[in-house]
Amino acid sequence: MNSERLKDFRQAAYELLVLAKDATFELMDAVMTTPNASCLAEFSLNPLFKRQWPSIYEALQDCRPDRKKLMLLYLEQLQKEALPTEHILVAIDHTAWGRPDAKTLKDRTHEYQRGSIVGQGYSTIAWIPEVQGSWALPLLHERISSGSSPILQAASQLKLVCEQSVNPVLAVLDAEYGNASWVLALTQASILADCLMRVRKNACLWSAPPAYSGRGRPRKHGQKMRLNDPTTWLEADTAIEIDEHPDLGPRTSQTMD
Repeated sequence: MNSERLKDFRQAAYELLVLAKDATFELMDAVMTTPNASCLAEFSLNPLFKRQWPSIYEALQDCRPDRKKLMLLYLEQLQKEALPTEHILVAIDHTAWGRPDAKTLKDRTHEYQRGSIVGQGYSTIAWIPEVQGSWALPLLHERISSGSSPILQAASQLKLVCEQSVNPVLAVLDAEYGNASWVLALTQASILADCLMRVRKNACLWSAPPAYSGRGRPRKHGQKMRLNDPTTWLEADTAIEIDEHPDLGPRTSQTMD
């Protein structure tokens, strides 16, 4: 990104902050350029933050950024980096924030963080622009209310990104989403995205049910396949072999109808 394009992008992002623009914008620069901070007030020591430390708290309290318009601004920038037919890679994750002692905090939920804990959950969808490295651009970062769930929140976020993106979308997700609930959420919301999910090693899959025999209740499932028991595996319909992966070596991928 050249300097003029960066200036235009920063100005557009600044305009979308709505309230407390100056303090919030300086705080954003301070957050991105401070290696470590043990509390919010430490960001006021960054030379890019030109105000006194109370302005940090005032900025967070007063700022009301337009999240969807900011996401559209991000998508506009990333689409300039890829051909219209090229997939953009996004990652989705659910993060728990334990707040067991904050009894007055509204809408706390039971979260899993090395065991069950009371707090709040957040769903993040981020653009992954590089093959290597850890840099990512969050497109949406939202709290999961008690009336929703990580899967429903992630599906809503992915649907919004797909609707606004010119490029096809490939989403990668961990084992929390590698289940039928996620597949059903994608289907019910008519989300046009390719998904690559990690599946638990003890997960079970079922084949299509056999034809109705004419007696009793029709079967809902066919043969059960346990991923941790090779003796139950179904015969593969298609196998794709990669002779030499740059990092993983020879790999074989199998698909089953």
